[in-house]
Amino acid sequence: MKAHTRLHNEKVLNNQLIDHFLHNFISFCKKNVVMLIAFSCAVITCFIVAPDERYLDYIDFKTLTCLFCVLAVVGALRNIKFFYMLAQKTVRVFKTAKLSVLALVYVTFIGSMLIANDMALLTFLPLGYLVLNSTDKEKYMAFTFIMQNVAANLGGMLTPFGNPQNLYLYNTFSIPTGEFMSIMLVPFAVSIALITLCCIIFVKNEPLEIAEEKRTLPPLKTTIYLLLFALSIIIVFDTIPYWIGLIIIPLALLFLDRKALVKVDYPLLLTFVFFFIFAGNMARIEPVKNVFGYLMQQNTLLFSALSCQVISNVPSSILLSQFTTNYKDLLLGVNIGGVGTLIASLASLITLREYLKHNPNKFWSYLLKFSIVNFSFLAILLLVCFFI
Repeated sequence: MKAHTRLHNEKVLNNQLIDHFLHNFISFCKKNVVMLIAFSCAVITCFIVAPDERYLDYIDFKTLTCLFCVLAVVGALRNIKFFYMLAQKTVRVFKTAKLSVLALVYVTFIGSMLIANDMALLTFLPLGYLVLNSTDKEKYMAFTFIMQNVAANLGGMLTPFGNPQNLYLYNTFSIPTGEFMSIMLVPFAVSIALITLCCIIFVKNEPLEIAEEKRTLPPLKTTIYLLLFALSIIIVFDTIPYWIGLIIIPLALLFLDRKALVKVDYPLLLTFVFFFIFAGNMARIEPVKNVFGYLMQQNTLLFSALSCQVISNVPSSILLSQFTTNYKDLLLGVNIGGVGTLIASLASLITLREYLKHNPNKFWSYLLKFSIVNFSFLAILLLVCFFI
């Protein structure tokens, strides 16, 4: 009888463990849909292009280091309620939903010009969430995140250092700085107008209120975290080697806030790794290269923008620069091509991950809204660029 009871209890326990494992596995898959898609794409292309030493060249270790450092420091700042305090300040200054959303989008737009699109999103998306969450305006969260994403991807187009593809093409074709900025000025101005118009139309002029809460930031930790954040941004500009940040920032947080290191969005970092592999392999598939070469001869602007939708804007810039000398249309194409699909710009994956962190069951509704907004921007900007 005791043996039978023991066997029964063990069976129940095993069933519970299996149920628990399945529940956690399904939950993990739901939260990391994009990472799993990226992994699948990478694996499929690995069967076409066998792994070799060139795979290491696919991985942008500087980008991954910058992402890790900013994610860790932003997590530490979040843990001391820095962004909550900033959100309170934003609401007090701008007072309405329309003005607050405009401010969030504009600061992301300007940030992308100075610190690149992925860094701008990592910095300002948490602020956007806290402003909307603390004022019970979550209904605008998807729209705000999508507009911040569009602003980040289009904000850096004006300057040679605004995003990686600009820097690559600027150096590859030795484009004069004045000519570079004159090429990008019209789509840049149109982007600002479209972003502003969308925010004015789709966000109501509702008053915002946030509970007054007496809270003070720890002076020493705040100062150190802001210095660490500045260090992670300096890495972007190649002022210091990226490996220095990879040593200093984790070491500092190991003593000050270990939770920030533990809670870094490691699946996001893996997503980037998988897409680097996918894009690198696509660029080495001969039929793909042949098709791209032919299409570039037909219409450089259109097909460079469309290429971004499949293999992202930075790999597109590197690949397509081999098939054309028409750097004006290529430059326009890979910049406006940053809007569109989720992988048109890998920075869009940051926005998706941040949104799903707070709304895990709204992937498809977000994707629908994201696609409508992004492809609308892509179509309008393509039309504008055809006439300049």
